Amino acid sequence: MTHLHEIGIVIVTHDSATHIGACLDAAVATGAEVIVVDNASQDGTCAEVERRGVRLIANPSNAGFAGAVNQGIRALRTPLLLLLNPDAIIQSGLESLRDACDDPRTAAVGGMLVDDLGKPQVGFMVRRFPSPAALCLEVLLVNRLWPGNPVNWHYRCLDLNYTAPLEVEQPAGAFLMIRRDAWERLGGFDESFHPLWFEDVDFLKRAQENGYRICYTPRAVAKHTGGHSIRKISLEFRQLYWYRSLLKYAAKHFPPGSEKIVCLAVIIGSVVRTVLGIPHQRSLKPIAVYGKVVRLAGRQLFFGTAG
Repeated sequence: MTHLHEIGIVIVTHDSATHIGACLDAAVATGAEVIVVDNASQDGTCAEVERRGVRLIANPSNAGFAGAVNQGIRALRTPLLLLLNPDAIIQSGLESLRDACDDPRTAAVGGMLVDDLGKPQVGFMVRRFPSPAALCLEVLLVNRLWPGNPVNWHYRCLDLNYTAPLEVEQPAGAFLMIRRDAWERLGGFDESFHPLWFEDVDFLKRAQENGYRICYTPRAVAKHTGGHSIRKISLEFRQLYWYRSLLKYAAKHFPPGSEKIVCLAVIIGSVVRTVLGIPHQRSLKPIAVYGKVVRLAGRQLFFGTAG
């Protein structure tokens, strides 16, 4: 492999012991420099990293995904940075990611993510930037009831030919190469998206707004499991984190009128999810979970901040 000394691989972990070994073995085999930033794992993740002699930053508390990405990038000196999820295993094609980043107008390039059967993860690995309509249909459960609706179809890029290189909007942060000069110009990832969700979308959106290109290449492939850390977060905090980051993204990137519509949709959708969730879970817990979400959206709707 040529020029891979120009690439630094940043892997952010949180209770990733069951996945990190295979991820690291494949990453190290590429010859690129690898660094792991661990967000206070309690399951032996750090021991797995140290066993392989990979450079490790072990945070005593959870710095969030954006904060950990920025830590890793600052600790490296390479001109190209590959963000890699701990449940993603590189199979081929880092050279094609590097080649796509040769153009200084390109801020980032994503590769193909495939499942255990080798099937591309269409609908996840590349998306368009979320519009107010796309987020409203998501929180109102329309996408779950009618996943093939035109708005969702467009948002999840189900119309693209993934066998060819493409200029896209939002490749998944699970397997994403970034030019360091673009990262520096844009001020890195926004760490207020804490602890996770929408930070990669926000970064790429800002890149586009600053005139950068964002690309996809099918020649770079990684096998991806997905969601291992998220499943370890309680439902209450999972919902709270996701909605809080969604609302922040809406406030940052949508016109005020559209932002308010998203807030209202979150409130209505949360009430619907509460009503449906109580009999489904045979518990009153959805009241507490979505009550917090309603308060977040209500504060942003009426006072301009989610708190």
